[in-house]
Amino acid sequence: MRLIPASLPTRRLFASLGLLFAAASMPALAETHPGQGQLVSEVARDTGKDPQALNSLLDGAKMQQSILDAISRPAEAKPWRDYRPIFLTPQRINDGIAFYREHRELLERIGQQYGVAPEYIVAIIGVETSYGRNTGKYKVLDALVTLGLYYPPRATFFRDQLKTLLELPDSQLAGPVDTLTGSYAGAQGWGQFMPSSIRDFGVDADGDGRIDLKNSLPDIFASIANYFAKHGWQAGGPVAARAQADGAARAISVKDSKPQWPVEQLEAWGYAPLQHMNPGQPSSLQSLDGADGMEYWFTFQNFYVITTYNRSPLYALAVHQLAQAIAEGAGVSESTQ
Repeated sequence: MRLIPASLPTRRLFASLGLLFAAASMPALAETHPGQGQLVSEVARDTGKDPQALNSLLDGAKMQQSILDAISRPAEAKPWRDYRPIFLTPQRINDGIAFYREHRELLERIGQQYGVAPEYIVAIIGVETSYGRNTGKYKVLDALVTLGLYYPPRATFFRDQLKTLLELPDSQLAGPVDTLTGSYAGAQGWGQFMPSSIRDFGVDADGDGRIDLKNSLPDIFASIANYFAKHGWQAGGPVAARAQADGAARAISVKDSKPQWPVEQLEAWGYAPLQHMNPGQPSSLQSLDGADGMEYWFTFQNFYVITTYNRSPLYALAVHQLAQAIAEGAGVSESTQ
């Protein structure tokens, strides 16, 4: 029987099917990290970046056990009596006063622009990185790969941060992605911004076309101030005020630091502020284990804003007290705050 040659379209169909069968029979490409292929696919889809370049970048990242160890013992797990001395030291206060004085003109100009008291910008930098001296030794890429792909308890958050890091344009980074260093959590720069905060709140204040949170003080100060302003900082508003509980004070449990009662309601429940406060001011209450027993603090909107930077009320109170000490030592007037 004479065989009839297949037509050109038919031959192309058979060739395509052959390639598909061959591909199906090949083993899947090995991933350096679990979930790397899916992550690369998402970043390439959303940004148009080259998958091969993204894979090469991630192939160079390393899972680090020391990062997993560090996140399991955060300082915020300490009681206030042990947490406060870490940040409210004479050296950190004096260094903050000197830092404020050295950069006073720039700090106060940016503070005025964003409506944020400049001593709080300084206090954030003081608590986070000791005024830029310790911005972190870990590669940011290693930290976010470790926590985003190897740490199930918070994998969703850190994977999102890793994806954001890979998606950031060069103009929003202080250098190539694989050279960036920061904390064990992947925060970078003097203010320790996570990638999503760089994307959403970073400011190119010096006008050089790049958001550089490691080398540009205008960018650093303005980005922190912008973060606070965008989260609802109230210019001239209170942050926290010490209170005293009477013997019949009602026990109060708070989920977060968001203001939810007027001061007068807390007073009716047995808590009296040690300074005059507007009785209608929205507030919350923090009960902390201090060096001399329980401490009670009325906290307000600006305190809550600080907790969006770090959700621990211990952190927010340390920033507040450091800011107050810096303002007092630097001779900051009420009109500047």
